Amino acid sequence: MDPNDHRMIAKRMDLFHLQEEGLGMVFWHPAGFALYEVIESFIRRQMRAAGFQEIRTPQLLDRGLWEASGHWDKFGENMFALDDGERVLALKPMSCPAHVQIFNHRPRSFRELPMRLCEFGSCLRNEPSGALLGLMRTRAFVQDDAHIFCLPEQIEAEVRNFCAMLAEIYRAFGFSDVEVRFANRPKQRAGSDEAWDMAEARLERAALAAGLDFETSSGEGAFYGPKLEFHLRDNRGRRWQCGTVQLDMVLPERLGAEYVDAADRRQRPVMLHHAVLGSVERFIGVLLEHHAGKLPLWLAPVQVVVASVGGQQADYVSSVVDRLSRLGYRVRADVRDERLSRKVVDARGIGAPVFLTVGKNEMQADTVALRESDGSQTSLSVEGLDDHLRPNAFRESSGVASRPVVMGHGWRPVSDSRGIPGV
Repeated sequence: MDPNDHRMIAKRMDLFHLQEEGLGMVFWHPAGFALYEVIESFIRRQMRAAGFQEIRTPQLLDRGLWEASGHWDKFGENMFALDDGERVLALKPMSCPAHVQIFNHRPRSFRELPMRLCEFGSCLRNEPSGALLGLMRTRAFVQDDAHIFCLPEQIEAEVRNFCAMLAEIYRAFGFSDVEVRFANRPKQRAGSDEAWDMAEARLERAALAAGLDFETSSGEGAFYGPKLEFHLRDNRGRRWQCGTVQLDMVLPERLGAEYVDAADRRQRPVMLHHAVLGSVERFIGVLLEHHAGKLPLWLAPVQVVVASVGGQQADYVSSVVDRLSRLGYRVRADVRDERLSRKVVDARGIGAPVFLTVGKNEMQADTVALRESDGSQTSLSVEGLDDHLRPNAFRESSGVASRPVVMGHGWRPVSDSRGIPGV
């Protein structure tokens, strides 16, 4: 197997494993779940800053809801269902119908729109065993599902703002080349041709307003509406579809979503489906292969390894690890009776970007020796080390840049007479 396959990287870094007893499911190890949490927390902060409210919806829902939404006809054979003796229930393969239920829970006014909801939704799909492939295709996964219920005149701004956020997030993860595709109506679809004409025209207009340079993928839209797909090019030249923006005028109709307008009339909202990562598991697989396991400092599951030079520094190593942990770093001690060269190799193997050594001199001076990639060393206090590392160690900003800096095929800067920032 390719040493840069994410499964081999995960084995070296001790991130996760897969086994027959949980076919298509992931056993996350401590280091792997640390990476998972960093990504989830980062996305959660960006969504909150963009005005989304996080929710949580049930895993198991009545088949009738899936039939009403159209998902049972489209995906029924890939859904896990069970009969409780009175009715058929199904594990959710996606969160869209459940989000509509939250919107429908009480009467809504046009003043509440746009309503932005997001969820790290645990989904299950009965994928054929032969199609399963590490993190790239699993049966159990988490989607960063987001939905906006809005007025037709709000579509443009919502799509533009979400695309700007996407660009900044992808840049943060190290993806500088993003291709955008406009996927229009498939042969098998729900809704009238008139509704599709309107949805496609509005989404295309919004994409142009967002400054997107896109290609058309004929017939590749969702069964309920057209979509924009965001394909990331990795360091090996491969493309991966991750983000999506979908415009839906079908599910609000099918599931009875309504709001009251300024004239006290009942109207259907437009529903925008959004995702930044798609499947969190799959995105982690893409990320690991893109960086060949050498993740940037803020993402690394183990950010710092503190290694003893001799056999008398174990207590001091422990105190340094404790101080760095209190400062928020993910840090590991290495006080094994091994040569320093072996410890360096092992730290690189688990993807730790920062390697510190402490010997008798460091212990006496209350310092650490930061070992650079060229073998040189810099002596620093723990506080000095924190000042040195912190700018690249954490992504604590609550928002994203007002003007995205990601460029590449599919993204182009645009500023028209209305001052709309492009991506």
